[in-house]
Amino acid sequence: MLRLHFRGRWATALAVLTVAFTAGGCDAGGADDDAATIGRPPPSNGPQIRIGAKNFTEQRILGELYSRALRAKGFDVVLKLDIGSSEIIHRALARGSLDMYPEYIGVLLSEVAEVRRRPRSTTAAYEVAKAYEKKHGFTLLAQTPFSDSNALGVKPQFAARHRLRTIGDLAKLKRVVRIGALAEFATRYEGLVGLREVYDLRGLKVVSVASEGRYRALAQGDVDVASVFTTEGQLAGDDHVVLADPQGLFASGHVAPIVSAKLLAAHGPSLQEAIDAVTQALTTAAMRQMNASVDLAGRRPADVAAAFLRARGLV
Repeated sequence: MLRLHFRGRWATALAVLTVAFTAGGCDAGGADDDAATIGRPPPSNGPQIRIGAKNFTEQRILGELYSRALRAKGFDVVLKLDIGSSEIIHRALARGSLDMYPEYIGVLLSEVAEVRRRPRSTTAAYEVAKAYEKKHGFTLLAQTPFSDSNALGVKPQFAARHRLRTIGDLAKLKRVVRIGALAEFATRYEGLVGLREVYDLRGLKVVSVASEGRYRALAQGDVDVASVFTTEGQLAGDDHVVLADPQGLFASGHVAPIVSAKLLAAHGPSLQEAIDAVTQALTTAAMRQMNASVDLAGRRPADVAAAFLRARGLV
């Protein structure tokens, strides 16, 4: 069974440490929290940039990272957080309610582009996704060094009792298996649809849980399995076991900002350069630490993002 260990320096680091369109969204707070310390460059002459983010910790951090870095370069940015799933936020982008948002390549392909056959490599997946967005008037910028994939997590005692090592082993449970997940898991290929199609698992029930409640539901025994993201701080140490995915249902989760081609043209190369600078800094270690700072240490995504950008000279 696969255990994710992020001990030592992660523990030390922690110790010191939608769109207002019809689907709903909320404006990000703290846009000017650190304006006095970073200064404010001359305002951009180009159009306003509307950045969106989904409704879980990592996406909130990513939204703050890109919006704050761009504001520091003088761009006029509005950040909209908690918009919803890829299916929802991509529709907002397509209809012009957003200009940009960070997306996971694998999820973009399987849930938006409906490409279910996995490309042969992460580079090939990126090229397929980029070509898809280009047809719709958008550009896929550089992808992050880190990859945050979907996965299934269980408590160690549960895994030991039922001898679970892989996702397919869930078939050993001769009863309904309750999976705590975001609501969209029930209709996704990288979710209930794929678990049935790829692993032939039938006795599954999705229990809809908010992002912040998945691990709590698992700990309290309200669900047997949780849908997790592999860069989450909760997976540190020995508290959870991530089931192996030998059939490759869950694609690699490198992130790339999707940006309106018109917006890029209007602002010129300086916009892409500013976005790419943030993207290149997002290693697996950095993303795990930021996620843990929010989920385990209780810090605000805005504060975590601001500290990261300052430490790397990006604001």
